[in-house]
Amino acid sequence: QVQLVESGGGLVQAGGSLRLSCAASGRTFGTYSMGWFRRAPGKEREFVAFISGSGLTMAYSDSMKGRSTVSIDNAKNTVYLQMDGLKVEDTAVYYCAAGTRGYTVLRRGSADYWGQGTQVTVSS
Repeated sequence: QVQLVESGGGLVQAGGSLRLSCAASGRTFGTYSMGWFRRAPGKEREFVAFISGSGLTMAYSDSMKGRSTVSIDNAKNTVYLQMDGLKVEDTAVYYCAAGTRGYTVLRRGSADYWGQGTQVTVSS
């Protein structure tokens, strides 16, 4: 069993930065691939970023590529999402997810565990 707890969300002006954290419980954290997703009001959940358990493979959505960096600290059982140049349209609840079936499956939103989410609001 893995529990995921996100933090770091908040209110920021357009052009600003935030770093989200996802702290995981469980001794097998490093065996999971991790993903970040978001859900904006009235919209479907969408993929944001992926990182393998080893930290060697990363992937980003087109909308966040170049503006975000995903990283993992297995010693702290924590995954981070650094977001820069935030836009009003980045406003959403951001979730982290853990999966064991690789990038293609996790990117579709098929995860073994989900966090409760953290709100990111970008003002103009």
